[in-house]
Amino acid sequence: MKKDILEKGFLNLCTAKAMAELYEANFKQVSKYVHATSRGHEAIQIAVGMQLLPQDYAFPYYRDDAMLLSFGLKPYDLMLQLLAKKDDPFSGGRTYYAHPSLKDDDKPKIPHQSSATGMQAIPATGVAMGMQYKELQGIDDKTIKDLPFVVCSLGDASVTEGEIAEAFQMAALKQMPILFLVQDNGWDISANAAETRAQDAFEYAKGFKGLEAISIDGANFTESYQAVEKVIKTIRTERRPFLVHAKVPLLNHHTSGVRMEWYRDDLEEAKSRDPYPVLKQQLLDNGFSQKDIDTLEKTAKANVQADFEKALLAEDPKPEDLFTNDFAPTPITEEHGERAPKGAEKVVMVDCALFAVEELMKKHKECLLYGQDVGGRLGGVFREAATLAQKFGDDRVFNTAIQEAFIVGSTVGMSAVGLKPIVEVQFADYIWPGLNQLFTEVSRSCYLSNGKWPVSMILRVPIGAYGSGGPYHSSSVESVITNIRGIKIAYPSNGADLKGLIKAAYYDPNPVVILEHKGLYWSKVPGTQGATSIEPSEDYVLPFGKAWLLQEIWKQDDVETLTVVTYGMGVHWAMNASEELGMKDQIEVIDLRTLFPLDEETVMKSVKKTGKCLVVTEEPSNNSFARALAGKIQEECFKYLDAPVMTIGSENMPAIPLNSTLEQTMIPSTEKIKAKIESLFNY
Repeated sequence: MKKDILEKGFLNLCTAKAMAELYEANFKQVSKYVHATSRGHEAIQIAVGMQLLPQDYAFPYYRDDAMLLSFGLKPYDLMLQLLAKKDDPFSGGRTYYAHPSLKDDDKPKIPHQSSATGMQAIPATGVAMGMQYKELQGIDDKTIKDLPFVVCSLGDASVTEGEIAEAFQMAALKQMPILFLVQDNGWDISANAAETRAQDAFEYAKGFKGLEAISIDGANFTESYQAVEKVIKTIRTERRPFLVHAKVPLLNHHTSGVRMEWYRDDLEEAKSRDPYPVLKQQLLDNGFSQKDIDTLEKTAKANVQADFEKALLAEDPKPEDLFTNDFAPTPITEEHGERAPKGAEKVVMVDCALFAVEELMKKHKECLLYGQDVGGRLGGVFREAATLAQKFGDDRVFNTAIQEAFIVGSTVGMSAVGLKPIVEVQFADYIWPGLNQLFTEVSRSCYLSNGKWPVSMILRVPIGAYGSGGPYHSSSVESVITNIRGIKIAYPSNGADLKGLIKAAYYDPNPVVILEHKGLYWSKVPGTQGATSIEPSEDYVLPFGKAWLLQEIWKQDDVETLTVVTYGMGVHWAMNASEELGMKDQIEVIDLRTLFPLDEETVMKSVKKTGKCLVVTEEPSNNSFARALAGKIQEECFKYLDAPVMTIGSENMPAIPLNSTLEQTMIPSTEKIKAKIESLFNY
């Protein structure tokens, strides 16, 4: 080992050790916010961290403060987060200690991740997939000498997570440039490996053909550094995945809130594997004097103490700091382009979406599409990706495995390397395995990274009941999605809106979910011909948060008037009901277009004018988005109302049955909307 490597490694280890000891000595001051430290894990963390370059990406986990020090971060930087200070460089005081997000030019890039108990493996693999895509498309940085790769750091307990299997599977299948670093200390919190794991991570990795694995003593700095050096060289040149299983002791508490002496019976044995005396001896064996070592230790302790005293005095966030960086600013704030160009053909809704994606892919190499069955053989179960693989190649339009978590979560990594993924979940009913990633990784990235890492992605979700799809192909899920803050949500009722919203979503730097009613795709449902549209021009964009006053009426004092607020299929039910009742002059119909942001101004203005309101949804109405909106309308417009704000939706049953009679009994219809309107008029 070169002496400068040993010296730098030892200084980093002494610094991490001194931080852990200082936190314990000042427990009452620092335990307000939960933290974990790297004590016992330092050698492998530093061995990896010292070998990463600024073009590399890292996903450290919550025990990796020694790795962060080896990237060049100072104890002061970490302590600002420890104490949740305003100038915490990672999150501005929003998230836990050693939960980093970093975009410094001179350090490895660290996208935001959650508490990192397995979920981070999918976004990390998404980065590797993005690197691979850019290399294949020739849009990577040709000035970089050493090709970049990704490090995904994991605790051994997290490897039992199902999402880890999805990440390993895709990394092995596609041969992605990623290193999965598993730090195995034998413990979850109080459960140990013997009672929770059938095998260790090294043995588990053998089940994934193409994922090479090694097992090392992670408490030995020299062994760790040399083993990792070989692995990194192989990944940079051969562009394939590796797993390094590093056995380490846990010499500190699981976290500051869960004390090791409460449940551990192996503390003496763990202390015997401390990496600190091992590395100290390696310095002595390589010509360092005891005086040299003492100087390094004193320097580390002095720096840690000084930084701690400085961090204690740092400014706390102010109340107004709560309200920043939930979203990155979007350039699309106004509608522009031709919505109905002269001479253009009328097309069905699904084709408007298809043409929008095709135009984007022609114009932007960063745009790609993936999901289940969207590849060349089928082009999507609704033919919504038909011909795209043939036109743009299998690297840009490709099938994934049945892995909704990977489909959704990988977009975090793809976005982090500058790509714009458009992904699909085949049916709304299939979104549930992807919700963990959508909620924990996608939606919170911008806010918890304090604006550094917004996730730029589009998630398309066919939704709704149509043609006896039964309980697993017919659900409406918007109430769950609208309860995830940090994403934008569209639910268009026609092709022109869908095309304009897809274009706006592409240029929006934030995550967007587009709910597309499959019953409107081809206008095969009676009464939905209005979903077909003259195809808008290529430059047509429709901003989010702008409702469409589809049927406008004037203020009338001599007759009853009513506002119907709806979206998706509900727009067609409302318009048909209005026409069949002969009340087009008395019923104002608002098509929300987007559920977040929500155009509250248009809604409230209309209800204050008409005095009555019906909110129409296809979801069961109990505990729904529609009910919440009705409550908001009631709250804002109470003194203008002549009747309670009412809602109508599907029957409040657990699922939509397969039988067509039962399906129609379950969901709303034009007839049901007509009856509800009449009862509200007669209130």
